[in-house]
Amino acid sequence: MTKLEYLNFQNTYANLPDVFFQRVKPTPIPNPYLVSVNPAAAELLDIDPTEWTRPEFAEYFCGAKLLPGSDPIAMLYSGHQFGHYVPQLGDGRAILLGEVRNQNGERWELQLKGAGLTRFSRDGDGRAVMRSTIREYLCGEAMHGLGIPTTRSLCIVAGEEIVWRETPEPGAMLLRMAPTHVRFGSFEVFYYRRQHEYLKTLADYVIEYHYPHLVGAENPYARLLHEVAVRTGHLVAQWQAVGWAHGVLNTDNMSILGLTLDYGPFGFMERYDPTFICNHSDHHGRYSFQNQPDIGFWNIRALARALSPLVDQDAVNGIPEIYEKAMLARYAELMRAKLGLVEAHAGDDKLVTDLLNLMDSSRVDYTNVFRGLGAVRQESSAAPDALRDQFLHREAFDDWTARYRERLRAEKSEDEERQVRMDQVNPKYILRNHLAQQAIHQAVQQKDYSEVDRLLNLLGDPYTERPGMESYAVPPPPGEPPIIVSCSS
Repeated sequence: MTKLEYLNFQNTYANLPDVFFQRVKPTPIPNPYLVSVNPAAAELLDIDPTEWTRPEFAEYFCGAKLLPGSDPIAMLYSGHQFGHYVPQLGDGRAILLGEVRNQNGERWELQLKGAGLTRFSRDGDGRAVMRSTIREYLCGEAMHGLGIPTTRSLCIVAGEEIVWRETPEPGAMLLRMAPTHVRFGSFEVFYYRRQHEYLKTLADYVIEYHYPHLVGAENPYARLLHEVAVRTGHLVAQWQAVGWAHGVLNTDNMSILGLTLDYGPFGFMERYDPTFICNHSDHHGRYSFQNQPDIGFWNIRALARALSPLVDQDAVNGIPEIYEKAMLARYAELMRAKLGLVEAHAGDDKLVTDLLNLMDSSRVDYTNVFRGLGAVRQESSAAPDALRDQFLHREAFDDWTARYRERLRAEKSEDEERQVRMDQVNPKYILRNHLAQQAIHQAVQQKDYSEVDRLLNLLGDPYTERPGMESYAVPPPPGEPPIIVSCSS
């Protein structure tokens, strides 16, 4: 373990040509203080736990002091937003402090979100609000706990600053971590500018540091594109299986590593609804839950177009289908696991689809139904009442349960062992909107951050049932108005 001043910075991205970024220092928050720190993320950086008790900790992660060895930059990129190409976006409120290499040789970029104006800020103020910062902080850890590739966050720092959105809100900064924040839009900007030499520079950089097994390979750029397509397909399949919607799947929000990137108006689906839209700005449902697989296809096609100057056209044309094949295969595998099925049998897809249709017609809780299916027993003629009573059409669910028991018998499944396996893939806890809102309310209104820390701890291990935490595993009370989430942050 080490002190902050001795972090091992190796700023490879800042060594690229200046066209890739703007060198800019963070704008500090006045009178900073630590809201929350994520011990699991600190461990990834080899940071000694005593470090976050020092006042310098908040100063380093609010921009008041620069970490020795850091080289702050704002990254350039463009992207397709709601299907329309925007020629220049870039980090308008996030500043990459630098890259730390830990004792295991892993490389982590440290990005300060809400760090102030850059030349990519457009009409923004470069800041972030406490509300959205807490949501991203918690959801990154929730996704990691679910085994879904994601950015992580080290800490939240706040201070005496008010940020204006629809209303005045307290500001905050988030220290976000990822092996790289390069995204599809990082390539698109150089493709549309016809700066193919920089396109190659970026592809070579990504291969060298993040796909090193492709260095010296035949057709390395085509193979890079292939691997990104597969990773993206697997990522979208994991979102669908867990019932999570991103909300703003623009190409500038798609990671070149297949990570969940840029948490804005996301949402875990509670009552099952395939048309679920978690972003109130998405008036036409482009980024609805059921559309995510198709949007992934659209986005990977946009990346293939951006890399087309480096890749044979036949490879470019075939990339979307590679994504689709990977996504569908991974989704089928994940859904079998959620049902406790070990083998792949003909008709499994229909078994899953018929269950989802029943869930849709009854608007049952997606997470709790799959968790509850572990209690189904083959010798019983009916599902447990606690599960069955969630469905409006109980007889139809009984019929499905009979088919499910028959399917379990077909692979000689053992109930007790199956339930253990199912409880390891069907979470007990997710980041429900009302839970996040409760933590936000206490933080904003009372400066009480205990609920943020409690949720962070709970969501880091969402599969293990915790005594006394049953209220964290249920939907909000009936009649409680839904929480509307926007892009404003």
